[in-house]
Amino acid sequence: MSKVWFVTGSSRGFGRRFVEAALDRGDRVAATARDAGNLSDLSGRYGDAVLALTLDVTDKDAVFAAVGRAREHFGRLDVVVNNAGYGLFGAVEELTERALRDQLETNLFGALWVTQAALPHLREQGGGHIVQISSTGGVAAWPLVGGYHASKWALEGLTESLAQEVADLGIQVTLIEPGAYATDWGGESAVHSEPIPAYDGAREALGAFVATLDLGDPAAAGRALLEVVDADEPPLRVFLGTQGNEMLPQVYADRLRTWADWQELSVRAQG
Repeated sequence: MSKVWFVTGSSRGFGRRFVEAALDRGDRVAATARDAGNLSDLSGRYGDAVLALTLDVTDKDAVFAAVGRAREHFGRLDVVVNNAGYGLFGAVEELTERALRDQLETNLFGALWVTQAALPHLREQGGGHIVQISSTGGVAAWPLVGGYHASKWALEGLTESLAQEVADLGIQVTLIEPGAYATDWGGESAVHSEPIPAYDGAREALGAFVATLDLGDPAAAGRALLEVVDADEPPLRVFLGTQGNEMLPQVYADRLRTWADWQELSVRAQG
């Protein structure tokens, strides 16, 4: 049976590929973007199967209205994808309060508002699937993207609690954790803090590391998401791309080793 999707940040990158993958196989999609005009080609290609909506996910009232309109238009919601987000680049010392608050408003609170707006509909119909687009940067951290990490680590914790809360309601929850892909995440949509020269070395090192990464194809990510939402028992977490499985096991091994090395102190701290 075809599914009905609600996808934020649909004008480009992952969001556009998720929408196209769903529409290409005959699903219906409420696709949102800050400017619905950027979605006009979808309407031309897919007709009534797509509902294009203008939405700024930081506007809570607008989010609830958009989710309600999509539910009324299609009659149900099966897959809700919180994809809207962007990258914030800068050392922790360089971050302004405004830049970090804006990052959290979009990457964290935007996902929260969509989730809260969708849950009553999913509960009423007895099921559905909430997909949060996180990142490998939601479970590990690198220099100069601390603000971005803060938003994704918070989303991960929020979502893990959510998954436990709705497990008995027939609602499934998945965190998608992509690695490096050929999207605009680090391009025009990104925000960069005013640099402090002391961190120029870290910037050079990060740039050299990024240059070695094999960028994934967003279209392949779109096709992979279809498999996740079609699974009888979808995962709580899944990497997209190769970097997660290549790098993250060592990150977790290092954490376990550090905790073990300091276990004696931990026991003494019990009192």
